[in-house]
Amino acid sequence: MELDPMELELKELRDTFKSGRTKEGSWRKSQLKALLSFLEEKEDAILNALMQDLGKHPVEAYRDEIGPLIKTVNHALQNLKKWMSSKKIQLPVVAFPAKAVLVPEPLGVVLIISCWNVPFGAIAAGNAAVLKPSELAASSSSVLAHLMQTYLDSKAIKVIQGGPSVGEKLLQLKWDKIFFTGSKRVGRIVMSAAANNLTPVALELGGKCPAIVDSLSSSWDKKMAVKRIVSAKFGTCAAQACVAIDYILVEQKFAPALVELLKDEILSSIGENIKETNFMTKIVNKCHFSRLRNLLHEPNVEASIVYGGKLDEDNLLIEPTLLVDPPLKAGIMTEEIFGPLLPIITLEKIEDSIDFINSNPRALAIYGFTNDKNLMKRLSSETSSGSIVFNDAIIQYIAETAPFGGVGECGFGRYHGKFSFDMFTHEKTVANRGYLVDFWFRYPPWNEQKMWIFKSAYRFNYLGIVLIMLGLKKS
Repeated sequence: MELDPMELELKELRDTFKSGRTKEGSWRKSQLKALLSFLEEKEDAILNALMQDLGKHPVEAYRDEIGPLIKTVNHALQNLKKWMSSKKIQLPVVAFPAKAVLVPEPLGVVLIISCWNVPFGAIAAGNAAVLKPSELAASSSSVLAHLMQTYLDSKAIKVIQGGPSVGEKLLQLKWDKIFFTGSKRVGRIVMSAAANNLTPVALELGGKCPAIVDSLSSSWDKKMAVKRIVSAKFGTCAAQACVAIDYILVEQKFAPALVELLKDEILSSIGENIKETNFMTKIVNKCHFSRLRNLLHEPNVEASIVYGGKLDEDNLLIEPTLLVDPPLKAGIMTEEIFGPLLPIITLEKIEDSIDFINSNPRALAIYGFTNDKNLMKRLSSETSSGSIVFNDAIIQYIAETAPFGGVGECGFGRYHGKFSFDMFTHEKTVANRGYLVDFWFRYPPWNEQKMWIFKSAYRFNYLGIVLIMLGLKKS
């Protein structure tokens, strides 16, 4: 039976992996260095693609896209030898004389859908990989397929472009792991398809990330908190990012002052006319633009707008929009917004934020702006989220030393830095024991004395173990 082109691509990847080439440290380093060269030599092409897809200012694009990836690749290159090394582990005394190690080995051929920075972890771990970038960002997808691909080993790493039909075909094939970044709806489809082949998956599905804003005492603290909130909402791909702030929780008495501070910061950092300043990205496509417009036009939502709300469909621009107490059952409060609309929900007291957060699906991240140590402690211990950050936002995303990922409905699987390496690695136990010493009590026929010996050994009765080692309890 003749294989179709996609199956042939997969066969080539499997043949490459079976050859053992990708397992070699030299191959992994060469591919990481090639990725580094791509990021540095094709910087203009990447920036141009992000401008075409999102209208993203070059400085923001470098800050969020290229710079962190260069840092990530260098981190992997510096630590790869250590990550690949075996680790000694202890075996029970009754296994004497024996030794064992954990050997990190690549999973095989992996599929990565949408997120274009995750391949670094897969490559560092020695896998062959297919990257299927999002069709919603056509220019970026083309750069990956036609430029990045030329830097890499094309028999081990492939970029396959296409829409949902291509994604469906890829999911029907057998992989050794699937990593998916996207919506919960598509995440369910990915999990269902993976289940047919018992393929392990890692999902990053986003979620509504709240910011709890306490009535900070110092004017400087308030100013810095608001600056960071505006940046993490409107200055990060117009909030079209899984870690962007989705909504704010604040005490009623502080809400009017917060709104004024937010307005001032938006005007100061982003400007009144976002088309002219180009300090905020456009909405990725018309479909997504329409979805955001519909969120604003739901009953009683538009009436809650206190700032912004202007829509420019021709240029796919939505100005920063603040809403105070929109209906909690409206889409803007039940769906991940993924756009520059910022609901502000008022509470009688800031501690009520804990119950509010817990009444909703778990978030990918929680951001708490407070100097109250007790509130910090309660938010940390009484809520569950992928991560929690106090007095800033998104900084956890760029840290190679901190695992990034969700919990519950917002996804599962940890990545960034060595955690990306671990995600695409199996730690295999390799144990070795000599023949010189053996223990008579481990074999039948069974009796009460052997039962006593096992109980002594498993309960860590070291005197019993010593006697066993000396063979003094043998009948």
